[in-house]
Amino acid sequence: MLHINTILQKMSPIPTVHHSDRDPMAPPLRPFGEIHVIVGPMFAGKTTALLRRIKFEATNGRNIVMVKSSKDTRYAINSVVTHDGTKYPCCALPDLLSFKQKFGEEAYEKLDVIGIDEAQFFDDLYEFCCKAADHDGKTIIVAGLDGDYLRRNFGPVLDIVPLADSITKLTARCELCEKKAHFTFRKTTDTKTELIGGADMYMPVCRQHYVNGQIIKH
Repeated sequence: MLHINTILQKMSPIPTVHHSDRDPMAPPLRPFGEIHVIVGPMFAGKTTALLRRIKFEATNGRNIVMVKSSKDTRYAINSVVTHDGTKYPCCALPDLLSFKQKFGEEAYEKLDVIGIDEAQFFDDLYEFCCKAADHDGKTIIVAGLDGDYLRRNFGPVLDIVPLADSITKLTARCELCEKKAHFTFRKTTDTKTELIGGADMYMPVCRQHYVNGQIIKH
């Protein structure tokens, strides 16, 4: 049985590219980006946490932009809005892969950080995050629901967990008992997965009240 050191010695070394070996006319090496994911049920403060991080990046002199799905028109069309009314200007888009073209290639090159709110509505989230972080050197901060009202995977948010540098799971307060709420309960009998609404349609609940509520609804 070969000793591990013997195996390592027989492996081909990974070639190292020194700056002196590069073409002086070639563009500078682009640093790799990062992906940070914020998830949780409705009313957990995901958008608030996202905006807090975006504002922090801005105060550190980084160029930032906020993006949200054009499907979400609950509070404003061209702003990200928290449930308590805090607003921040954003680009509202039907998909993410069109962002670079619509924002402008020159402006995109100058961006350091891209915040994405309500990320569960973007079917191309995985592809966009891969390209933006791995190839374009952008820091991506994503906020979205990890589960729907049936506690099933909602959109592609969980798909990007393997890509992420960090995952933050937030909780809300159960509307019925004040315990930690991990789940979103739908108050209506509508069964569409995408049913955009606020406190009129949804409430955060603990496990006990989620299960009891589902039994009563059925």
